[in-house]
Amino acid sequence: MHVITRKRLDDFARTHPEARTSLQHWFTIVRKTIYASFADLRKTFPSADQVNRLTVFNIGGNKFRLVAAIHYNRKKLYIRHILTHADYDRNTWRT
Repeated sequence: MHVITRKRLDDFARTHPEARTSLQHWFTIVRKTIYASFADLRKTFPSADQVNRLTVFNIGGNKFRLVAAIHYNRKKLYIRHILTHADYDRNTWRT
């Protein structure tokens, strides 16, 4: 998948260094894999959830959440938000 944009991963890792390794691991897997559907993605990331048109990944043992818009037909993944679990639970990312 083509991940847009890696800069968000780097920016988040700068402010949350404990997330760096987990984000890098996630990026390495996603970048090298082509997913045809959400069901296909769940084979690699069984804890991923679909929230409306967005996909939510648990990162770092569920300490962080990565919210992405995935266009399976174009093989593109757009990172919308990377949040701590507490920030995710506030639901401000949905607006």
